[in-house]
Amino acid sequence: MEATLAAAPSRRFLPSLGIALVAGGLLLLGWVAYSFLQPGPAPYRYQLVEEGGVERFAALGLEAWPDLKVGKYEIRVDGIDKPVAVAHVARRGDAAPVMLDWDNRSGEPLAFADTRLAELKTLAQAIEKHTPKDALVLGWWDTARQLRLLTGRETAFDAHLGEPFVAPSPWQARSRTIAKYEREFWGASPSKAETLRFRRFAEALSSEAAAGAATLRELAGNKEAYIAVHVADLYKLGLLHPERLGVAYKDFPVKGDMHGPISFVKRWMLDNHYAAYTLHELSEQQARVYFLTNAQSGNTLLAQMLPLTTSRPAELQALQLVYQHGGYWVYKIPALPSGG
Repeated sequence: MEATLAAAPSRRFLPSLGIALVAGGLLLLGWVAYSFLQPGPAPYRYQLVEEGGVERFAALGLEAWPDLKVGKYEIRVDGIDKPVAVAHVARRGDAAPVMLDWDNRSGEPLAFADTRLAELKTLAQAIEKHTPKDALVLGWWDTARQLRLLTGRETAFDAHLGEPFVAPSPWQARSRTIAKYEREFWGASPSKAETLRFRRFAEALSSEAAAGAATLRELAGNKEAYIAVHVADLYKLGLLHPERLGVAYKDFPVKGDMHGPISFVKRWMLDNHYAAYTLHELSEQQARVYFLTNAQSGNTLLAQMLPLTTSRPAELQALQLVYQHGGYWVYKIPALPSGG
């Protein structure tokens, strides 16, 4: 696979509109507080509003996967008129559903991290074109499920693992109820072996680079293996291992050329005593900036794999960078030493 280190997109931050949330910050609209006070089942539900083949969802651009069945869901909270998120879910035949596109409209962390379907499709087509059919692809469990669906490649994780638990602070006490509801929607619970394998994977990403890469190779075994990571994985890994990786984020409206007002982001980083940052465009109008809250976090393997202001992914020795598109970075995992 050919390395394509893309330049930063041309966008301009609008400081006057930069009122967005750092993860765990202020609550919006009152819907979280309302649902928290209601006893009983999960505080939200997936409500199917449309279903059909890919031709019915032409705007998603899934023509390359004509055998998929797609469903559009609104994530609803009682007492709130509008959906707090909109999702597109896909499956093949009677298999378990896979999240493809997640549009969080709540202003709070909720269930899935925000990514872009257009970037995922490009990544899947590159993997399908440039990797052997028997290659193993590692990635965060949600990315792995998406890539298995779209590429047919073997992935280390196939179940909806639901880790970390992503929800507004007042919902933390209802984690068991929410986890039960999520399992019912997404299919059978993962095996204990798969859960433990994923936790080893997360530990590898939160370890120092050489040790983490060695663990990834152990997980991959003797197969030719690749790992695909996304900048949003910083946030997810930070929730699982806050003692190793301190992460915060802030959303900024964007317009036009980004390079001048980037000083506003740097000022935000300095004012909050953060150590580094990277950004990802969620849309033409919005960018999410992820910050490392301390310098030690930059020593983790994942931080070294992503384009933070303190990292150089193309020079990483522990893994070989082979492809980059949007928020995704793909590395080949070195083979075991001869006789290993």
